[in-house]
Amino acid sequence: MKSFPRINFLNQPTPCENLNRLSDLLEIDLWIKRDDLAGLSFGGNKTRQLEYYLGAAIEQNADTILITGAVQSNFTRLAVAYAAKLGMKTIVQLENRVDNHADAYQHSGNPLLSQILGAEIITYPEGEDEAGADQALYEKAESLKTEGRIPYVIPLGKIEYPLGALGYHRAAEEILSQDSQFDYIIAPSGSGMTHAGLLAGFAHHSATVIGSCVRRNRDLQTDRMTKIMSSYQDMIEENLSITSEDIHVWDGALAPGYGQLGPISKNAIKMMAQYEGLILDPVYTAKSFAAVPALVRSGLIPKGSRVCYVHTGGLGAVFAYQDQLQNL
Repeated sequence: MKSFPRINFLNQPTPCENLNRLSDLLEIDLWIKRDDLAGLSFGGNKTRQLEYYLGAAIEQNADTILITGAVQSNFTRLAVAYAAKLGMKTIVQLENRVDNHADAYQHSGNPLLSQILGAEIITYPEGEDEAGADQALYEKAESLKTEGRIPYVIPLGKIEYPLGALGYHRAAEEILSQDSQFDYIIAPSGSGMTHAGLLAGFAHHSATVIGSCVRRNRDLQTDRMTKIMSSYQDMIEENLSITSEDIHVWDGALAPGYGQLGPISKNAIKMMAQYEGLILDPVYTAKSFAAVPALVRSGLIPKGSRVCYVHTGGLGAVFAYQDQLQNL
């Protein structure tokens, strides 16, 4: 990993803490990796990915970052924050992935934070067209070049070079340095970068990494993860011996779809808040933490197991869902 340019945004490891009350409730030894504390402007796991994306951008002398994501994307918000810190401009392309036209969803939370941080906001009408969204960014980048600017695109769907996974490969090593005795690692699986990095980092350890689907069903996400892991191993020029049997995906909290709250996700938010005083976001962490009690109840995670849940942040989006959360 040392051969890839990286900017060190995290000066120290994020905490790994025991969740005592939930451990007693679920009859497991449950810990939480606090990547909600990672970085600027409400923080989050994308900080680890941006260390590599912006490291590559700086190496190319870029002055403008282009990134695409959903209206309430945490990734785009963090990209704007770090670009501002580095003296770069950011163009954020927002995609209509969620059928939610409420004013709070469209204008509060992450879009508001991105505007405060100085982003230029553009839109893309489709929510399930990764290739088209990426192409629109590259076309915008070409137009910026004619103005004398040096753009750098952070793609969404193109996984030939999954730089973002490097950040969570390092995170896995960080977790192992804090506690090497975990039986299970639970994290969200959306774009796949976090999930892929954890798989790579735990490839030679006994812990089972489980990705909880936040955007696609289990079959589609498994196929995506298989391709990403192949690309990642090619990129780092190392065979990690990861097979399809190592890719574990759970989609029990996905319904009713990306960026939408179902009863399982609502219960996860309530459980974490009222037992441990920690907040989960509706898009990623509610659906990923929901996997923990569900897998324990099903027996797929045996009682007494030592489990690490990776809290990836996303708290800026909470306020965009106030109409769905106030009756929790």
